[in-house]
This record gives sequence, structure tokens and C-alpha cells, in this order.
Amino acid sequence: MRKLQLIPSGTTVPFVDRRVLYFVLSALLVISSIGLFLVKGLNYGIDFKGGIIIEVRTSTAADIGSMRSKLSNLGLGEVALQEFGEPTDVLVRVQRQEGGDAAQQKAVEAVKAALGTSVEYRRTEFVGPKVSEELFWDGVSAVAAAIFAILIYIWFRFEWQFGMGAVIALTHDVLTTIGLFSLLGLEFNLSTVAAILTIAGYSINDTVVVYDRVRENLRKFKTMPLTQLLNLSLNETLSRTVMTSLTTLLALMALYFLGGEVIRGFSFAMIWGVLIGTYSSICLAVPMLIYLKIQRRTASGKVEEAPAGETP
Repeated sequence: MRKLQLIPSGTTVPFVDRRVLYFVLSALLVISSIGLFLVKGLNYGIDFKGGIIIEVRTSTAADIGSMRSKLSNLGLGEVALQEFGEPTDVLVRVQRQEGGDAAQQKAVEAVKAALGTSVEYRRTEFVGPKVSEELFWDGVSAVAAAIFAILIYIWFRFEWQFGMGAVIALTHDVLTTIGLFSLLGLEFNLSTVAAILTIAGYSINDTVVVYDRVRENLRKFKTMPLTQLLNLSLNETLSRTVMTSLTTLLALMALYFLGGEVIRGFSFAMIWGVLIGTYSSICLAVPMLIYLKIQRRTASGKVEEAPAGETP
């Protein structure tokens, strides 16, 4: 039985030779993302802006589509609904209204009037600006801690040059994801933070696979020019990288189109993350090793001088 092979064996794509083009493109993406964030900002969701949370229970499985249709015409701004535990439990989130407590209470009454008495109202909470700000900084801290932990992991598993290359690629992925959300005005909430953390995990998995092959080839080909060795490592793992990315994208596309409104933002962030993570693993993390002056080590642990012609 013939195996599916998207990338022919013996492929010799000169990825590392085009590193300057990739670096310029990535620099433009990062600078644009930072500029968009500073000028336009993000469309923060209820988690980060504060608002109203109402938990309701229906007698049968909730028709979230019908409930969303009723609440979207109330003029309350952003309204989000999601299944909460059981199919009969629904969490309704309404953005914080302009005005004080009276404005928030009026919005709650409008929601209850729209949903009627056929549902049970189990709890109503107000998420204030202080709580939402804490959630925002908790999200930032989680992303920063994840990147730092990845740096330490790669450093101990390989060398510090590998760790720095991986962190540069990860930072690139995170910043461009934020820039995309700013450009398109997509809602940025806790689900998006979860997507960014998942993107970091996916991207570092790809990077570690290629780095492992680089380390293996550094021990195997002690006189091969570094550029040629890095190209060889990338091409040897290219089939696995492409296959993994495509199968992941198939699952994410199904979630995006069929998973409903609740996880659409998460799915979109993950689709972008798979694409940009695959790009950064191939075009940034590995070529960056040349500029970080990775060293060859013999079996005895002595450092060998790189062959001539390996300067970037």
C-alpha cells in the first residue's frame, strides 16, 4: 500500500539561503502589528472590558441560536451566549453599559424581558473594570510565563542559541496574532489568550522537531557548511511539518465553520497560529541559528571551529 507523501523525498529547497527576505518580511509584520496595536488597539471582549453575566437554565436543551437572535436586537452592544456545563444551562454575557448601576440593572431587565419567563434565572453578576483589568494582566502574565518557560526548556534540552531562536520565533507569532486581531477588529477575550498559548505550544513542537534534526546533523556532518546543514535538516523534516500542519488545519476549519459563534474567534486565531507558526519554525527559528553563532561539539564535548564560508 502506497503511503501519502505530500513532499517528495530528496527535496532541496534552499530555505536558509533566502533568510534575509524572510527576516525583512517578518520585521515588517511585527512592526505593523505593534503599530496597529498602539494606534488602533484591540476590540476587547467582556472579559477585559467588564459587563454583565447572567446564568439561565431551560427546561429542555437550549436553542442558543434563537436566544441570540432575541438578544441581539436589544441595542445593548456586544452580547455573547455559550453553553455552560449542561445543554440546558446557558451563560449570557452583556457588555458593560454606559452609566452607573442603574444602567446595568436596566440592561438585565431588558434581557429578562426578551427571554421571558420560560427560563430559570440562576445568577446575575456584574464584572467591574477592576476585575476585567486583573483578567487582562493575568492573561499577559500567562503568555509571558509560557514563553519564558519554553526558553528555559529549550536551553536545557539543546543550547542557549536554540532557546533564543525559539523565543524569537514565538514572540513573532504572538505579536502578529495580536496585530491580525487589531487589523480585523475581532473580539479579543480570554478564549483568544487560550488560543495564543495553544499557538505557542504548537509552534514550539514544530521547532523542537527541526532543532532535534539540526543537532543530530551537527554531530553527523562535522565539516558540512552550516547553511547547507540547516537546509538539509529543514528539508528532511519538511514532509512531517507540512503533513502535521495540514491535518491540524482540517480540524480547525471544521471548528470554524461548524463549531458555532462561541468558538469562532478561538478557531480563527488557531488557524492563523498554525500558518504563522509553521512559517516561523522553518523561516525564522532555524536560519536565526546562523546569526546566533551556534557551535559544533565533538563527542568529547570540545568545541570545533566552523568550516570556512559559514559566516552569515
